[in-house]
Amino acid sequence: MTTQQRSVVHNTFQIERQLAAPPSKVYSYWAVPELKAQWFKGPEGWEEGPYLLDLRVGGSERSSGSRDGGPVFRYEATFHEVVPDERIVSTYNMFMDDTLISVSTSTVELVPDGDGTRLTLTEQDAYLDGNENGADRSAGVTWHMDNLKALLDG
Repeated sequence: MTTQQRSVVHNTFQIERQLAAPPSKVYSYWAVPELKAQWFKGPEGWEEGPYLLDLRVGGSERSSGSRDGGPVFRYEATFHEVVPDERIVSTYNMFMDDTLISVSTSTVELVPDGDGTRLTLTEQDAYLDGNENGADRSAGVTWHMDNLKALLDG
């Protein structure tokens, strides 16, 4: 019988975007499930599971999906601070099928900048047992932020 080798790798990254919409509109794209679902989704060919969003302190967000019959990736978040039009702080777990692959803290800051908004997303991650890595996570979150920017910049 072999024992599984356990490991944890920590990573922090930050993404900034200048958006052509005021903070109230940007916030609505985080807070309204139908709006968030437009940009917080998988790439082409991704089979989406149910999506749930309850943006309030103590509220949660849930999504899942897979590609080509592969493993199901599941996102489960809890909101710890919500300041409408200004800041959202959450923690989330990522699963691959039933295996916990990472635990993260995410902070979204919205700052008025002229007629638009400067969005800063900072993420601190712990990747577990070699099942995920910082480059892939950063690329995925960057892809989501680019989707949001495209929607808001029209």
